[in-house]
Amino acid sequence: MSGTDLPANPDDPSSLKQPEKPSLLQIMGPGLITGASDDDPSGIATYSQAGAQYGYALGWTLLFSWPLMCAIQEISARVGRVTGRGIAGNLKQHYPAPLLYGLVTLLLAANVINLGADLGAMAAGLKLVIGGPQMLYVGLFGLVSALLQVFSRYSRYVSVLKWLTLSLFAYVAVVLVVHTPWAQVGKGLVLPAIQFKTDYLTVVVGVLGTTISPYLFFWQAEEEVEETKERPGAIPLNRAPWQAPGEFHRIRVDTYIGMAFSNLVALAIMITTAAVLHAHGVTNIQTSAQAAEALRPIAGPFAFVIFALGIVGTGLLAVPVLAGSAAFALGETFGWHVGLARKANRAKAFYGALVAAVAAGVVMNFTPIDPIKALFWSAVINGVVAVPVMVMLMILSTHRAAMGEFRLPRLLSWMGWAATGVMALAAVGMFATLGH
Repeated sequence: MSGTDLPANPDDPSSLKQPEKPSLLQIMGPGLITGASDDDPSGIATYSQAGAQYGYALGWTLLFSWPLMCAIQEISARVGRVTGRGIAGNLKQHYPAPLLYGLVTLLLAANVINLGADLGAMAAGLKLVIGGPQMLYVGLFGLVSALLQVFSRYSRYVSVLKWLTLSLFAYVAVVLVVHTPWAQVGKGLVLPAIQFKTDYLTVVVGVLGTTISPYLFFWQAEEEVEETKERPGAIPLNRAPWQAPGEFHRIRVDTYIGMAFSNLVALAIMITTAAVLHAHGVTNIQTSAQAAEALRPIAGPFAFVIFALGIVGTGLLAVPVLAGSAAFALGETFGWHVGLARKANRAKAFYGALVAAVAAGVVMNFTPIDPIKALFWSAVINGVVAVPVMVMLMILSTHRAAMGEFRLPRLLSWMGWAATGVMALAAVGMFATLGH
């Protein structure tokens, strides 16, 4: 039994009460926020570099990755909704501690690098528009993000994150005002011209590492756990199996739309930089701020300002997700009280870890580490780190002791393993071609 066809139990007082036909706005939640946070400043840099360096030739990666990222994110959400624990909590319960510590360490390293790169990119984007001291902006963005997570009510905070997803439409607006040869775009989407060269494969791994990132797995699973704590009547499915049909439908719709939104925006960024930068011989773009600056003389001030401010908006969305996923993973590993719905004095270690992650990202911008290189390589690191995390996630999601009767349907399991295999092949291909 997959769990998707279990009968409802309307007589049970704890049965989840939902509208007979919930609106799309009511359905959208963890999947939408997770998908939107995927287009962070690091991702913008990666998509910009792909478009500037290879034109429309890498559009296929976003079409190809969509079903794979849908599968792995749905699996992550199912683990949280079924068990009432996040990925780290489940790994702690069912697998050896050294394995858990290794995976969480990799996640933390990738997240801190990503946080530092994103905060630096946000500050650079704001400086482009209004001028001023970039390092001061780094500190202010970090401070605002940390304060919102620590002191905002969970329901209000999630509402803010949902509204921040609108900032991503800035990139759709930009692509609509530049001249785009849509025939070439279509060709790049459906007829990939794969090159077995280090530069090409590094960009491919960067794109895949941005769209399929470990912090997204941990975040969406934990958000489903938070939903069971916050929504009246919501109970982990291993204790309330009658809620499964409606909940799995909600998760699927939320995830698939959220990931489609994410990749549509990523494609808009790639098309914009291909049409404006690559077409005019500008091929060396390493940061999102560089992409915005390069757009100004060619595409005009409107495209420049929208692109630059979009970096700030997406960063404000991504930084909490990066810091939150790190704190959730640490908290479950060490048995702390965790949850953004908890007050700060009831989860001191959890919020301390969250603030520490943001602070580490801020500090990274004051070290000799090159933020330009960190921005793009954070996506590549995510692509490499994703492989062992995905392997354990897939094993966990088919583990009877963890998932009970809700082990994955066969098709979803195949798609999850396919996503894992693709990430592994991309990483191996990149390393195998180093020096060639």
